[in-house]
Amino acid sequence: MAVLLPNATLTVYALAHPWGRDANGVPVPPNPNQKPAPRGTWPGSVLLQDDGSWTVRLDPQAWPVKDGDTISDETGRSWTLTGQPRNHRVPGCSDVDYVQAAATLNPPEVL
Repeated sequence: MAVLLPNATLTVYALAHPWGRDANGVPVPPNPNQKPAPRGTWPGSVLLQDDGSWTVRLDPQAWPVKDGDTISDETGRSWTLTGQPRNHRVPGCSDVDYVQAAATLNPPEVL
């Protein structure tokens, strides 16, 4: 088993829930111009994979994160989470808990 240590300080930017409801309970779409709001900054890991994709590991305090949320590091690079992030919990050993997600770099690098 390999342990991945944090290699960055990551800020999580989460979008508002995709749909709200008005006073009558009718679904209302989100504002198309909404900007994600910062939720917090934690140590994490962002690694480029051999196939050109990115793997992100976040502190469990960042949970919940969803497909479409954005993270950025202290250098100004940012990634958009893709797919369904997973919250890995180890019973009795919270020191090794983490959130794992796939991501794409904004804008993508040309390799």
